[in-house]
Amino acid sequence: MKKLELKNHQVWRDLTEILETLDANTLVKQHLELSDYKICGYWDEQDKYYETITLPRLLKAELVSSSIGVTHKERFLQLNFFLIASAVDGTQTASNNAQKLGELVLIYNENLDFIDESWLLDIDSPMLEIQL
Repeated sequence: MKKLELKNHQVWRDLTEILETLDANTLVKQHLELSDYKICGYWDEQDKYYETITLPRLLKAELVSSSIGVTHKERFLQLNFFLIASAVDGTQTASNNAQKLGELVLIYNENLDFIDESWLLDIDSPMLEIQL
């Protein structure tokens, strides 16, 4: 019996190459610009509804995990990002005042067309502008 190992398969090499060349900040910023950095209709973990949440423009995205999914009819790529905001108040540098605002999951089909998004935000962050 032949042992099948996916670690040496071309698909893993191709996916690794894509992820290594992916510019997380640019990808997330392009996504956020489409909605003017606003999330409309957000439900938090306690089932509280928020009409609009506006994210700060000084935002950094860090790719923390990725996965591929396969169904009978579809294949997709799921990218998980940390969203990190930097506040500059004149006395501290941005890196000393960075705060994780939450997480964003973006899902793309096999042609890298956007399919879906999912948010998990730190609602208590003073860097978020919230409208109930």
